[in-house]
Amino acid sequence: MTLLGENTAALYDTGPVPGPGGMPVTYEQVATGELTVIGMEKPIVPRLSAGLRLHGEYQGSGFTEPRYIARRGDGQVVQLSRLLHLVASSIDGSRDIETIAHRVSARFGREVSAENIRYLIENKLDPLGVTVPEGLRDDQISAPRSDLLLALKGHRVIFNDRRVAKIARALAWLHRPLVVVAVLAGVAVLDVWLFAYFGAITPVLEVLDQPVLLLVVFVLTVASLVFHEFGHASACRYGGARPGSIGCGLFLIWPSMYTDVTDVYRIGRGGRLRTDLGGIYFNVVFMLALAGAYALTGQPFFLAAVYLNHFEILEQLMPAVRLDGYYILGDLAGVPDLYGKIKPILLSLIPGVRGSKARAEVAALKKSSRVIVATWVLTMVPLIIGELGYALWNLPRITTTMIRSLTEQIVGTGGAFAEGEIAAGLMGVVGCIMLLCPMAGVVYLSVKLGGRLWRGAVKSTDGRPRLRVALCALLLVGLGGLSYAWVSGMTPEPLPKKPPIAPILQPGVSSSAPPARRATTPDPDDAAPSAGVPSASAGTASPEASDGPSASASPSDSASAQPSASKSPPEGTVGQPSGSPETSGQPPVSGSEGPGSGSPSAPVPSESPTAPESSSEPPVDSPTPSPS
Repeated sequence: MTLLGENTAALYDTGPVPGPGGMPVTYEQVATGELTVIGMEKPIVPRLSAGLRLHGEYQGSGFTEPRYIARRGDGQVVQLSRLLHLVASSIDGSRDIETIAHRVSARFGREVSAENIRYLIENKLDPLGVTVPEGLRDDQISAPRSDLLLALKGHRVIFNDRRVAKIARALAWLHRPLVVVAVLAGVAVLDVWLFAYFGAITPVLEVLDQPVLLLVVFVLTVASLVFHEFGHASACRYGGARPGSIGCGLFLIWPSMYTDVTDVYRIGRGGRLRTDLGGIYFNVVFMLALAGAYALTGQPFFLAAVYLNHFEILEQLMPAVRLDGYYILGDLAGVPDLYGKIKPILLSLIPGVRGSKARAEVAALKKSSRVIVATWVLTMVPLIIGELGYALWNLPRITTTMIRSLTEQIVGTGGAFAEGEIAAGLMGVVGCIMLLCPMAGVVYLSVKLGGRLWRGAVKSTDGRPRLRVALCALLLVGLGGLSYAWVSGMTPEPLPKKPPIAPILQPGVSSSAPPARRATTPDPDDAAPSAGVPSASAGTASPEASDGPSASASPSDSASAQPSASKSPPEGTVGQPSGSPETSGQPPVSGSEGPGSGSPSAPVPSESPTAPESSSEPPVDSPTPSPS
């Protein structure tokens, strides 16, 4: 291409010359390569980020406008408007912006220019991590993630997508209507038999006495958790969506499992609810299988696992945290993230301009969805605040009790391993984990929540020094009052030491109750019978008792009566008749009515002169001394 023509004198001209498209350029721009040649620019070809999946329209949405779901390669799910979804779905790595503009215009029904497309990509899709910013060679992006407070952390895949697809396809028949009705009828019969007739707690108590059986129940419980996830995957497959991987992670430091069923958002609300309930339904199937194993083997630990599965189902149905109950409520409302609506719902209650933006966001929900979400928010927020206040007020009590329990647990578990009790030691390790995980979860949640509140306060008081000083003063007053309550003893004292409910989980910890304090001064009412014992001895000289030579006590009888009268009863036998075969070795005397009865069939040995020395011992409830 000739820029300067044949005029060689122009080679030394530094003034503007006509360039491509009539734009004036200089010789230096041409010589240094800074000239932009219009018509020969490299077309801009946008790219989607690595691993991005477009799941289509959010079916059964609770929003007034349609929403579209996309899932990034890092697992973060984002919501897109219809126009942004059309732009993202038109990007294939080969089309340039001009071609994408024509394609989007035809599908959107309105003219969308190339400049509009470029603006949407750079200012909307790039920040969301849907597309790769211009200039980056790698498709891997580090887009911001929503920092969910109660979300699963540290994901690790156990079954990849291909294995999950095979498992889901093999188990999808369990979601057929007739099979579901049969399963629910079977579990109803099982529960009536287990709780009303058999007694559900009996197998649990039998298992608690044997560490090996408790380990078996623990393994069965873990197996039920894995089978629970198969229920979500198979329900997703049965509804027409593609299940993803199954893995595990940490939920507030507590190990938990998950199933990637993001593709379920593109099917109807009924399919999503079936997927949400699929895990609980498979718990029911697992319980029926355990009941069948009990019928074949007669082993009680199968019924103990059935009993524990009921608690697992109740836990999953709680809508407070991100378990199955939370997603069931979210799909009923048509809102994928209920926690994300807490802030706009609360801010919408503020009158004036400050709440106008939040009210506009809330107005984007349908009326039925607004009612469900607002009810959930107005219920959960006071509950969370109340639980937080209760935990702070009882913090010394909780801390002292947990440290004491953990110390005893670790010492007892180490002692079990040292004595060669492997099964008991392993159950002690399970008990340590059950103590450590809640403690670590409380610390983690407190740090995260405290950090969020601090950052929120700093952001809201930026440029408002008076408000910041007022908040700091309020915080100091609250901390000072709470500290005074802790130190002065206004808060509840630590729980007294009690025997463990499940001793098998706490090896080395005493299962007996602390000894009760014994009275140092005998009760006058209890002392009356013992004071009448000598009179019973004197009563043997009465006319009714003096018939026959056997009425007088021989020296040998007196000698033999001395030890039994002066010997204090062994601890734990107070209140038990000393004339019983278990204590005296003699058959019980029939017709004995105690001292002063006058019955000739109740011979009373004479008391030894040393018998009063035993008066310092606690009184015995036995009516008569034991015959030698």
